Amino acid sequence: MTTALASRVEPAPVEETVEKPPDRWVRPAVFGLLAATALLYFWNLTASGYGNSFYAAAVQSGTQDWKAWLFGSLDAGNVLTVDKPPAALWVTTAFARLFGFSSFTVLAPQALMGVASVGVLYLTVKRTSGPVAGLFAGAALAATPVAALMFKFNNPDALLTLLLIVGAYCTVRAIEKASPKWLAFAGVAIGFGFLTKMMQAFLVLPAFGLAYLIAAPTSMRKRLLHLVGAVLSVVVSAGWFIALVDLWPTDSRPYIGGSTDDSLLELALGYNGLGRIFGRGGGTMAGGTGGGMGGGNVGFGGESGLTRMFGASFGGEVSWLLPAALIGLVAGLWFTRRAARTDKTRAALIVWGGWMLVTSLVFSYMSGIVHPYYAVALAPSIAAVVAISGTSLWRGRAHLAPRVFLSLMIAASAVWAYILLDRDAGWLPALRWIVAGLGLVTATFVLVGVPPIRKLVAVVATVTVLTIGLGTTAYAVETSSQAHSGSIPTSGPATNGERGMGGGMGMDMEGSSSELGTVLAATTTKWAAATSSSQSAANLELASGKSVIGIGGWSGQDPAPTLAEFQQYVANGDIAYYVEGGRGGGPGGGSNEISEWVAANFTATTVGEQTVYNLFS
Repeated sequence: MTTALASRVEPAPVEETVEKPPDRWVRPAVFGLLAATALLYFWNLTASGYGNSFYAAAVQSGTQDWKAWLFGSLDAGNVLTVDKPPAALWVTTAFARLFGFSSFTVLAPQALMGVASVGVLYLTVKRTSGPVAGLFAGAALAATPVAALMFKFNNPDALLTLLLIVGAYCTVRAIEKASPKWLAFAGVAIGFGFLTKMMQAFLVLPAFGLAYLIAAPTSMRKRLLHLVGAVLSVVVSAGWFIALVDLWPTDSRPYIGGSTDDSLLELALGYNGLGRIFGRGGGTMAGGTGGGMGGGNVGFGGESGLTRMFGASFGGEVSWLLPAALIGLVAGLWFTRRAARTDKTRAALIVWGGWMLVTSLVFSYMSGIVHPYYAVALAPSIAAVVAISGTSLWRGRAHLAPRVFLSLMIAASAVWAYILLDRDAGWLPALRWIVAGLGLVTATFVLVGVPPIRKLVAVVATVTVLTIGLGTTAYAVETSSQAHSGSIPTSGPATNGERGMGGGMGMDMEGSSSELGTVLAATTTKWAAATSSSQSAANLELASGKSVIGIGGWSGQDPAPTLAEFQQYVANGDIAYYVEGGRGGGPGGGSNEISEWVAANFTATTVGEQTVYNLFS
């Protein structure tokens, strides 16, 4: 866009139109941004306890057994894995092995990933649009509410987001000099993104590939060959672990949780792939809790459709700057329509804008399992598009067309922030009026034209940034101050309702499971207990520090262990107790069979409020 504006409305060369703040301001500003991000993400970090107990228990198991670390097993005895590939667990478990297992070591890696994400986003946007745009993009990401949520929580999304940003950085570097090496590095980042959260990592590939195909300064033949090489790097960096799982003898590794046939590839294509998009025919849960729950449940995305990203589920999480980003993307592509094929700004807009559009559309129309916190993977692209387009339009503000688009971005941000804040009208009720008033005044002032007076320009620029960022920043700070738990955390003020749900199904960590945990902690068997579903098992593992079998996995429907396997474990004296309760027990998993067999052959007792069977009796 800078090139286009320079050629069409400002005769100065591109280099002279790019703002280059003195170096003495840039470095302190970057350090300040990273320090503020670290403060936001580490502030009150351990208030969330273990966050998502499901993944925290897998980390604990990984600190107790090397095979559990490699495969991402829920239990150190390696009956079955969590229902995601283990890359995020590899990182967190390494941290816990180095510094000891605790709430802090479970959550701190995600906070560090958040700081790194802001830093890499700054570096990426800076390469095409200068340090001012880079700083704005980094700050916008840090202040996105869903980022303040997920970079303080132990779901795989934090690592996925960091890897996607790294992939964008490598792509931008590759485009600059048509570098197959940097493009291959981008493929590696996406490949490991697959090992973090499977096919969600591939949503950025169309944008990265299109940007390179259009803008790399080499022949079409070489561009195509380089893209083939990048695809191979994706396949290799993701495929090595799939091959390892398939080649490993099934009787000496855990069952792949969430799959129908003990296959990581089937898990990727089914439950965590097509099952998420279409709602049925993919995995053990897709038909039962997919699109049907998504229809009206805020925690499951609400109604699918074009407006989902603005609705009750996703709106407050990520959409604060989405209207401005859409306007900015249109403006950027319009102003660069006659630019050279290799124009850096247009290439950057294709990278980030394509990421934003593809991800938004997929999330909007998914009819399977979808949660609002998935939107953290969308946040970097929105921040980058707003930063790149906004700073470029600001540089061309001497002319009417850029001013019109820029004023629209400011006004749209202010009005949409008012609407989002009004959804929680009882929380800081004056804020929405302040944002709306500042936004409309600033938009009008920009549209009319800012006199070329240095101090006045600085004031208007500052107020513009405040207007765009005030609402989302306040929401992010409030999110950061709250404790979150469960499997479906949400951002925003406490008036929004529960901070998370799903992770505590089956047992109360502070109630019966803590009393039972004391009993299980005294056991010396391979597994202290077995219970139906991974959620209940995870809580017991954290309460006792011992390995617990989650029969049937997350949904209770995974065929692990089978009744025959369970009976053999009991005959070998490997399990001390069976704990009644938990979620699941579907026909595919055998947990009903196991519970019936236990009830018929062992005597029940009560520990706290929980029914327990001593399998040694």
